[in-house]
Amino acid sequence: MAFYEKNLTVREPLVVAGRHVKRYEVVTPGLEITDDIRAAAYDFLPTIYPDFADPTPPATVTVLHRSAAGMYLNAYNWVWDNVLHCRTAVSGDQPFLGSTDPDLTRFSVIPKDLIGCVWELPPLEHERRAWVRHVLDTDEPDLTAYLADSLARGPVGR
Repeated sequence: MAFYEKNLTVREPLVVAGRHVKRYEVVTPGLEITDDIRAAAYDFLPTIYPDFADPTPPATVTVLHRSAAGMYLNAYNWVWDNVLHCRTAVSGDQPFLGSTDPDLTRFSVIPKDLIGCVWELPPLEHERRAWVRHVLDTDEPDLTAYLADSLARGPVGR
């Protein structure tokens, strides 16, 4: 199997349904994430938030990934102060993952226990360190500093 790098973009954080969302996008060369796909993904996002109350600052990291097969939306939600809760969604015709609609704007929850592929995981390495630095290893958690601290854009996967 041939390996190639994909492009990582960092978008401005948003607040979606009460959670602060740091946004990464991974794109296969030659493809793009259009505004309608992006809007559909963030409209769907609250569906994959944690379904329990938690006092942790409401922060989520997303990786929206466009591949030749379709779209993936990974939501990594900080809970219990130091734990990542992960849920994922898919759009496009990918029956293995529970999606049979070719429309890339129609997301559905992935029913499998997946956390991300080799192109989606690099932001998590950075996010773990940033969470410790700005939220856990300080006298006073600084959510604003955490939201401003993102992995650099560019090639991703190696």
